[in-house]
Amino acid sequence: MFRAGLPHEEVAAWLACDGAVTADYRRDAENFSRQWRIGAGLLARLPAKPARSQTQAAAAVALIERDRSIREKFLGVHAETLYRRLTGDLAKFIRVEHLVRDAAATLPGLVPDDTQLARENALQQQHKDGLEIDQGRFLSRVLAHAACGMHLCHAMLLPRPEALEQRRRFAERGTLALEGATLERRGKAALVTMRNPRFLNAEDETTLDGLEIAIDVATLDPQSDIAILRGDTVEHAKYRGRRLFSAGINLTHLYHGKVSFVWYIKRDMGLVNKLFRGLARPGENPDELFGGTIEKPWVGAVEGFAIGGGCQLLLALDYVLAASDAYMTLPARKEGIIPGAANLRLWRFTGDRIARQAILYGRRLDCDTPEGRLICDEIAPPAAFEAALDKIVEGFTSSGVVTAAGNRRALRVGQEPLDLFRRYMAVYAREQASCHFSPALIANLERNWNAHNRSA
Repeated sequence: MFRAGLPHEEVAAWLACDGAVTADYRRDAENFSRQWRIGAGLLARLPAKPARSQTQAAAAVALIERDRSIREKFLGVHAETLYRRLTGDLAKFIRVEHLVRDAAATLPGLVPDDTQLARENALQQQHKDGLEIDQGRFLSRVLAHAACGMHLCHAMLLPRPEALEQRRRFAERGTLALEGATLERRGKAALVTMRNPRFLNAEDETTLDGLEIAIDVATLDPQSDIAILRGDTVEHAKYRGRRLFSAGINLTHLYHGKVSFVWYIKRDMGLVNKLFRGLARPGENPDELFGGTIEKPWVGAVEGFAIGGGCQLLLALDYVLAASDAYMTLPARKEGIIPGAANLRLWRFTGDRIARQAILYGRRLDCDTPEGRLICDEIAPPAAFEAALDKIVEGFTSSGVVTAAGNRRALRVGQEPLDLFRRYMAVYAREQASCHFSPALIANLERNWNAHNRSA
């Protein structure tokens, strides 16, 4: 540590903490926050990751790993206390992106603050120190606690504040254009169209908020009985002018460090879980046992392909129409990340063996095959796709859908009750954080996607 050129007094002060956790939250918070802040200051004194000598690199690893180990011990004892302090004893609902920021301000050093994140966000993924892993460990501990985790799930199922204003505009105009998505009416259906034309309708930081708001507004819309999720036409030379459902996570942005860790948690606890469960109300428990959600059936319209995150979306929908030439993949092995909640849901459609083949070995599922039809409810030739979609809308809405919410809840309580999802997300938050900063992720992207030659 001293050979790395770090100040002796600061190193000695950092080493002085014995890491012993007590039952006294206030005392532990003060002691460990001081140590974590000293450690963060020492790390900031080192050169950027690519410019470090071998000794400096070893010092950085020692700083990060020792402080992370003590954070784990602290959270193992005090996660509930901290979460209750942040939420006013569960009186306030705070989304995950705000929760990690509030935690950084309330207990400095526990998770990276805005200054540290800004420094990391300016770097390519392979050059980051992975400070956001501490966000994953914190969120995992919160989710692992039954009461706190269910409260956080509730917070993420609430309509976003922006959706209330956009709902008014949609009611007036019948259309809505947001970054990453559009919303319009198609008969008695609200049609959400995913848009990222340059990147084959991939999902990234530029699309996430707009798509979730569109899903909120579609769910709340009183003039529609069902909702549809579809991909827009794209600009890529190979597919120009064609509609594609989704290419999943934007791997180019991921490689260049433009996808935050919290993005994964926002996505799967927010928009994806809203597709699956509907929207929560502040004063009503969204657990299926209490029936406190606002929901309607969702139909997926798959053209071209549903890759990675696109396939994950289909597992949260009630009915899927696919073009006969479309296909689905979950290339988690080639990406080096966990494919959202697919590990929780895919096996219910395909059985365990096909699910493992798709997730662990990249098996492609063509929609118009016996295996593909386990996920896709209806197949149509591309030339007849629009007519087939109109027929589905008519079929779902001709007799009303008054029992849809009840039937959806009855299915979920046997398949994936909210508490099961909470437990899954506790594991996912921890493991995805490690995957997101793994050297294997960079190697996979360079090997399988030629990512170093792609411009963000």
